[in-house]
Amino acid sequence: MLFHYDRIQDGGKNLSGGWPWGGLPRDSRQAAEVLLSQAPVIDGHIDLPDLVRNLYHNNISSFDLESPMPGEVDIPRLKKGRVGSFFWSVYVDCPGKTEWEEGPEFLWPSWTVRDTLEQIDVAKLLIEKYGDTFEQAFTAANIEDIVRRGKIASLLGVEGGHQLGNSLAVLRQYYALGVRYVTLTHMCHNAFADSGGFIDGIEPVHGGLSPLGHALVHELNRLGMLIDISHVSDSTALQTLDLTRAPVIWSHSSARGVWDVARNVPDFVLQRLGVDRGEGRGAVDGVVMINFYPGFVAEEGKADVKAVADHVEHVANVTGSRKYVGIGSDFDGIPTVPRGLEDVSKYANLVAELHSRGWDKFDLAGFTGANLLRVMHGVEEVARQMRMDGVRPSMEIYEKREDL
Repeated sequence: MLFHYDRIQDGGKNLSGGWPWGGLPRDSRQAAEVLLSQAPVIDGHIDLPDLVRNLYHNNISSFDLESPMPGEVDIPRLKKGRVGSFFWSVYVDCPGKTEWEEGPEFLWPSWTVRDTLEQIDVAKLLIEKYGDTFEQAFTAANIEDIVRRGKIASLLGVEGGHQLGNSLAVLRQYYALGVRYVTLTHMCHNAFADSGGFIDGIEPVHGGLSPLGHALVHELNRLGMLIDISHVSDSTALQTLDLTRAPVIWSHSSARGVWDVARNVPDFVLQRLGVDRGEGRGAVDGVVMINFYPGFVAEEGKADVKAVADHVEHVANVTGSRKYVGIGSDFDGIPTVPRGLEDVSKYANLVAELHSRGWDKFDLAGFTGANLLRVMHGVEEVARQMRMDGVRPSMEIYEKREDL
């Protein structure tokens, strides 16, 4: 089964129906197994489609997900790891080797929309081929229903605004195909927003969101798509938090206060979660889904389960609550993995480590998935309200285009 998001609010104190299971065992390993049997993992970012593209040229007849795969993800290991749901990243590379390969105005021809459609296609084909295991989900309620029926709820996420072809119309068509989050940037700037780079930051070109980026945030809110601010610059993150009407996610990011690289989220951004400034706008809810890539976790050779747990706890401590953190492994998209978190079968090691540090069943059920479900419900509610208010689609055209 999977906990509905409201079962962890206020530690379950206000629930009339109670909890379907009691306390956790004292032994942390046993506690993790019990917890995951009742509150399975929702991983915010898995790059299985990218691995399929790179190794098998998207030919789904060339491999068998029910047999051992060369990366960190296959069906036997997903089941062993008690995975209830994950976002299939339909990522394609930034155009060229630098952010300027499209030209300084992002206008040169690009293959990114074509390749994104191919990645959406391969993800959907795999979900269909292994239909006894996977089922595509579109809403938080879908996730809960699919997991309750014993399948892995599968959602799609686009990892970078460069995949939109500078077009809000493309965004709407991705939504129609089932995409439910968009990362505003990858490691390159795009027409919508500035990227934060990788280990080191890169010079901005917009100073955060561009005018078209403002329209993108509005349209994501209207559609009910999650805004993902992993990868973005600090200015982009802050401006997005100011602008959005809905909660946000970091689908695969760790904490800069633990390991100081540009790709991680700084404390002054984390501190924005849970803070209502009384302005009637801006995100006060969100979830930071911790990335397992060793280069974002700790110095070389020291990335292990304990180091990843340090990032989890840091986010909880800085935001003041354990309800703002989740799991975004980046499996199949990272060249190395932490000790003890080698693949999707190993999530219990992280849950056990947090239990040993005093995290109770409410905290852990939130961390493994219910925190993300809460955020998804919030995003869907904002979209519902915008529809009721008659908010129309954004018709903005990239101001530097000359063909429209």
